[in-house]
Amino acid sequence: MARRGAHAHHPTTRATGRSVAAAAAALLGVVGLAACGGGDDAGSGDPADVTSITVQDTFVTDPGATFYGEQLDACGEEVGVDIERQSIPGGDIISRVLQQASSQTLPDVLSIDNPDVQQLADAGALAPLDQYGVSAEGYSQGVVDANTYEGELYGLQPTTNTLALFYDPAALEEAGVEPPTTWDELRSAAETLTEGDRYGIAFSAPPSYEGTWQFLPFMWSNGGNESDIATPETAEALQLWVDLVESGSASPSVVTWGQEDVNDQFIAGNAAMMVNGPWQFPVLAQNPDVEYEVTTLPAPEAGGTVTAPLGGATWTLPATGDEARQQVAADIIACMGTDENIVEDALTNSTVPSKPELGEQVVAEDPRIQAFVDQVPDLRSRTGELGAEWTDAATSIYEAVQTALTGGATPEQALEQAQGR
Repeated sequence: MARRGAHAHHPTTRATGRSVAAAAAALLGVVGLAACGGGDDAGSGDPADVTSITVQDTFVTDPGATFYGEQLDACGEEVGVDIERQSIPGGDIISRVLQQASSQTLPDVLSIDNPDVQQLADAGALAPLDQYGVSAEGYSQGVVDANTYEGELYGLQPTTNTLALFYDPAALEEAGVEPPTTWDELRSAAETLTEGDRYGIAFSAPPSYEGTWQFLPFMWSNGGNESDIATPETAEALQLWVDLVESGSASPSVVTWGQEDVNDQFIAGNAAMMVNGPWQFPVLAQNPDVEYEVTTLPAPEAGGTVTAPLGGATWTLPATGDEARQQVAADIIACMGTDENIVEDALTNSTVPSKPELGEQVVAEDPRIQAFVDQVPDLRSRTGELGAEWTDAATSIYEAVQTALTGGATPEQALEQAQGR
């Protein structure tokens, strides 16, 4: 996401849970065999003998494509190896890894969406980074949780992202509306701002992980939980969305809109507010006539804490079985996570440092990132509670949201039906 549609920083293109699990199972079956793959210097036993490292990531569009290429090359030079990099679309990453596992050509370093870490680690497809001297000290707890499995660190995620409320300051000023801080204020503001062809608010609620991703901050902030979605707390959050659509404050089309569609509506002036992420900054910058500000999402009640999901790509270490190559690959990953590289990553790719202490350096360059930086300490891992079972819950959530928003059932009924599917 420019960043539009990019995989690594929001769940627009996600493999299904079943495909991830199948890939992980296949990986587990070939981990032992893969030890002899990966390059001419494999199996040397001495990291000093490793001369090149293979890297696979999903950064196919700029600025990420160029930025990570340069950063990887710099880290390779620092560690003393050449980098052989391949970038493929995010939606193809799991099937590609499966093919590589079968042919014993797994990369030495693999960048994946952070919710995939738990399933691949569970299958034995990844090597623990902490065993190779890589630390996530100073990272927010949510980021650490997302990249940890059974007490060991399997991914290093230098930057993250989440959701906030973008708004048109001129539209709010003209309507005499302050940026909403509570759900009641959100309902009122969205209704007041709805005028002519302009809706008060836009959000993304398609039948996909993207729809779940957008609903999570509302569910979590109200005390809802993915381990049991059929609760009054989650139903109340879903009722908020239903109310916004049924009152005409949000378009019925939200059930088909992805996050870039929502941004397009905002840019076109068809929505005064939108729920979206920092990956839209470069797209908005291409439309200099569009003025916007960003604030944190409204809490259910005044003074409440907003708990939002953490997104982003993480660097992992495939378990090839070659200890020498794995050590060098781990050194590359550690290099990607230095403070200097984290800040440069955030500024270049419109992301947020996973180390809260680095956030203000980014805010100094772009004050509008403040709303995202403020949320980093409380960001929650999607897989932190259910681990490899997260994808089933995510599917149930977006199915319930679809049913309720299209009038198929009340929020309570929709959640009970989806949970019992």
